[in-house]
Amino acid sequence: MKLELTGDIRTHDPTIVKENGVYYRFQTGEGLPFHQSADLRHWQSAGEIFPVAPDWTAHAIPKSTRHLWAPEIIRRGDEWRVYYSVSSFGSQKSAIGLVVNKSLDAKSADYGWSDLGAVLQSDESCRYNAIDPCVVSEGGEDYLLFGSFWGGLFLTKLTAEGFVAKDTEVRNIATRQLEKDNAIEGGFLFRRGDWWYLFASFDFCCRGTASTYRIVYGRAKTLADDFVDRTGKKMTEGGGTVLRDGSSFARWAGTGHNSVFCDDGKTYLVYHAYDREDEGKSKLQIEEISFDEDGWLS
Repeated sequence: MKLELTGDIRTHDPTIVKENGVYYRFQTGEGLPFHQSADLRHWQSAGEIFPVAPDWTAHAIPKSTRHLWAPEIIRRGDEWRVYYSVSSFGSQKSAIGLVVNKSLDAKSADYGWSDLGAVLQSDESCRYNAIDPCVVSEGGEDYLLFGSFWGGLFLTKLTAEGFVAKDTEVRNIATRQLEKDNAIEGGFLFRRGDWWYLFASFDFCCRGTASTYRIVYGRAKTLADDFVDRTGKKMTEGGGTVLRDGSSFARWAGTGHNSVFCDDGKTYLVYHAYDREDEGKSKLQIEEISFDEDGWLS
């Protein structure tokens, strides 16, 4: 079931969390804007994380601006951690940064963003592109999923403080290298029951109604296993079962860069799509999803 949304729903690369009964949506944009809602349906601006770009970004990524991409937010201990991407379009010279806050409520005495700098960087010498972060935990350890085009999606271990562990393995877990451009990005990991689900966006965003983005997924029992789609094809060999694409809904093109959010026993797919009825503007999509008896999304 797709939710009817109102208010400020222009978005790209959205992800949602909940604090003290209030929903917060983070997304790509100038200064990393975020929004809030009391019911997941009506949204309003809550401000932005960075009034000015973090100091380190201009030195590490000279072509970067205050336009920051694809944030990921998680709760660890007494703080919220927001991982974000710093790059320029089509570049492999990129970085993932980390900024923290004890509260998302601007009225709280605990509210205040503290930027901790770069977690991971890449350039043309790397086999990966350091953008599109997602953080999950398995066996008491945190792992960072990241990547866009080039080598595809990668997974590596984080320290308790939230940084990439020194000399740790960086493992490729999804790629389309046999396809032109290796157009895969926007990875997201979600645990349900015995399965990890790996989501990715295939093809191209940011072209309005001409965008060809589509959400695909596979699954594995542990993060160390191969993720496979419904046909059994490995995601390291181009596999991925299509979940949403430009033909899923008459109004919406280029469905992509999703996250998954659980609340009150319901599981929601959160993503953006381009509005065929409003000049191809990118807008928020939230829909409740379910699973069949074999554990595949339905």
